Amino acid sequence: MTLIKSISGIRGTIGGKVGDNLTPIDAVKFASAYGAWLKQQRDKENYRVVVGRDARISGEMIQQLVMQTLVGMGIHVIDLGLSTTPTVEVAVPLEHADGGIILTASHNPKQWNALKLLNAKGEFLNGEDGAKILKIASSNAIAFAEVDDLGKITVNDAYIDLHIDEIMELDLVEADKIKNANFKVVVDGVNSTGGIAVPRILQRLGVDCIKLYCEPTGHFPHNPEPLKEHLTDICEKVKTENADLGIVVDPDVDRLAFIDENGNMFGEEYTLVAVADYVLSKRKGNTVSNLSSSRALRDVTQKHGGSYQASAVGEVNVVQLMKDTNAVIGGEGNGGIIYPELHYGRDSLVGIALFLSHLAEKSILVSQLRDEYPSYFMSKNKIELTPELNVDEILKRVEEKYQNEEVSTVDGVKIDFLENWVHLRKSNTEPIIRIYTEAKSQEEADHLAQEMIKEIKSIAGI
Repeated sequence: MTLIKSISGIRGTIGGKVGDNLTPIDAVKFASAYGAWLKQQRDKENYRVVVGRDARISGEMIQQLVMQTLVGMGIHVIDLGLSTTPTVEVAVPLEHADGGIILTASHNPKQWNALKLLNAKGEFLNGEDGAKILKIASSNAIAFAEVDDLGKITVNDAYIDLHIDEIMELDLVEADKIKNANFKVVVDGVNSTGGIAVPRILQRLGVDCIKLYCEPTGHFPHNPEPLKEHLTDICEKVKTENADLGIVVDPDVDRLAFIDENGNMFGEEYTLVAVADYVLSKRKGNTVSNLSSSRALRDVTQKHGGSYQASAVGEVNVVQLMKDTNAVIGGEGNGGIIYPELHYGRDSLVGIALFLSHLAEKSILVSQLRDEYPSYFMSKNKIELTPELNVDEILKRVEEKYQNEEVSTVDGVKIDFLENWVHLRKSNTEPIIRIYTEAKSQEEADHLAQEMIKEIKSIAGI
């Protein structure tokens, strides 16, 4: 497996050969390059970096390598230990740190891990800064500190609670209404740090929480991507426990999905739609999601008199467009909620608080809430890449074929038809091409996807 270097971080599988996988040497190499980049940003006496990790098996090893590398560069480390991606993002500015590193491969299986890199605002690096770090990593010209100038590690395991404190203080989080609603919720923490953080915020909100896979062992009980086919256990548990809803997060708690009271998926795409509907009912403004996200957000935004914009895929791209358009809420259709009043990062914990506030205020069932939104259905497929497959040429030929339709090439090729759309793009995190489609029925979305897959294979001669 080739080591993947992108705006999503430095990602790879554990073990194998240096440069081909995320080995200890690669972890040290990129951590030191990041440290050198930090020092280029500002000339000062002391540098501080916040480091946290999800619960995957390799996490402690990779974290120790990263932290000790930074110590060797004379950089002080605030060690959050087991944490969440949004918690580290919140901690960076609160600690007045120069940056942050999260050790997580997000929704990828357990053999994967990654270094996700943050700037001094607690936000993901843009492409330009990421390129600088990759250049430093390949230069072999990194200077380490002398013995009297080594950094120190300070452990702070309070930040999940501090993160929740920040959420509880938000104006739109209606804690009393949530408590009075007497919600009963099943939580699937996929045996990672969501099993720590999600029950904790539910407790603060006065919600009865039933835990499923909430031991942070790193042994994922199912594929950790929160998609319908992976969530049969919680769907059944919601029904047998007669719960009001189910809550599912990925290993680093930046993707959020809900299950309704009947054990049916609320729809990962509709997590952002529902939260945006609530926020826009209180704060007039604009929204942003990426090109692969549902049209339903556009519809809800326009209902509230706001303007909707679509960015290239990638959290950093969504955040930049949110800033450019002064969006009051945004995110990604994969269940990522970005609420700028708290911070510019996907955050399942604030998403939970806002969703439950919405549900408590409306005093309806989760299935009834879902029925209030336009019904779109998505099909998400992928084709494995091979060295001989020229993806750029394939996408160019698709673009040419559909030049009379509404086509965007901001990120891959997206074709907007009158009743549906298809988006083709190379993944930032895996060696695959993704095919996303959306239509007014699941059958239509699936059919459109299969037809496009046939077309791609025909063009590629496979």
